[in-house]
Amino acid sequence: MSLLDEIRVAAEPYPDKKSAVMSGLRLAQHEYGGWLPPEALVEVADALDLTPAHVQAVASFYDMYHLAPVGEHVVEVCTNLSCALVGAQQVVDAFSEELGIRPGETSGDGKVTLRTIECAGGCGYAPVVVLDHRYREPTRPEDVRVIVEELRNG
Repeated sequence: MSLLDEIRVAAEPYPDKKSAVMSGLRLAQHEYGGWLPPEALVEVADALDLTPAHVQAVASFYDMYHLAPVGEHVVEVCTNLSCALVGAQQVVDAFSEELGIRPGETSGDGKVTLRTIECAGGCGYAPVVVLDHRYREPTRPEDVRVIVEELRNG
């Protein structure tokens, strides 16, 4: 089944096709290897009879959609208030040092992208690190070396 068909099937339960944008984006991001190039946004728009601008507006609002290529692994550190108050910046700094990249960058080997995110919704277990959609909470700077070793060793 083509991506266009998959998106249309995913939209069937919704009375308004706009409601299926997030499902369409998720399917497209999977199809395009973890990110949403401009042609993916056009495909989602075409499948749902929407404008690419509307689809991009939704994609750019949510942290789970990537509008640029990402590494094989994505490390996201929540830096919202609850996490910030208990050391999120130190966790970000530890990842930056261990990986040799800054937030928003991907390692030279394409293995890891480091990102900061606004909120992971785990405030009671801060600071929160989301590693390939799995929560690691709480994460301390001293935990980072082991996490990076796990990433590098598969």
